[in-house]
Amino acid sequence: MNGLPDSRLAREITQYVRDTASDMLFQHSARVYWWGALLGDKLGLAFDPELLYAAAMFHDIGITPHYHGSRQRFEVDGANAARDFLRGHGIDEHSAERVWLAIALHTTPGIPEHMHPEIRLVQAGAGMDMVGRGMDAIPAAERDRVLAAHPRGHGFAHAVIDTFYEGLKRRPETTFGTFNDDFLAFKDPAFQRGNLCSLLLAAHP
Repeated sequence: MNGLPDSRLAREITQYVRDTASDMLFQHSARVYWWGALLGDKLGLAFDPELLYAAAMFHDIGITPHYHGSRQRFEVDGANAARDFLRGHGIDEHSAERVWLAIALHTTPGIPEHMHPEIRLVQAGAGMDMVGRGMDAIPAAERDRVLAAHPRGHGFAHAVIDTFYEGLKRRPETTFGTFNDDFLAFKDPAFQRGNLCSLLLAAHP
């Protein structure tokens, strides 16, 4: 396990996320980078660590308070923020677009694993850190080192649920067709999930 990317861009990303997100989201995002990077190494994938770091660190920016009034999916807000940040730092459009896709698709199972490594690894790393999906691929000693550097802390699950509920409760329509509506259903008994079959039957009885 090597250190985090140590470029000027990576340091400025770190500072931006520190200034924007809670410590819980910062540590979560750093772990997403590590799980993705470790998995990428294990699979022999040719990924750009700096782009992976950018995507991992920005992947949940769209759920932070600045975006609570947004009407877009939080993934799109985060992807837009990352692309704007990278463009402002002289990163080429192709690389910025790859980071955009990695963030925009990180809650969409079944697609990222067929795309560029950075896109695949952000989605995989997020799944590992949130629910442990695929974590067996990372040796226990490596897991321990990541968690020592970026602790999960007590109450991580409830903190994540509360954070996402606060970030989504004003834009519930953006959760339709994703598992993000689980956060709203868990916290709000009155929440009504969208149902494609009901919409289809109403449109075409």
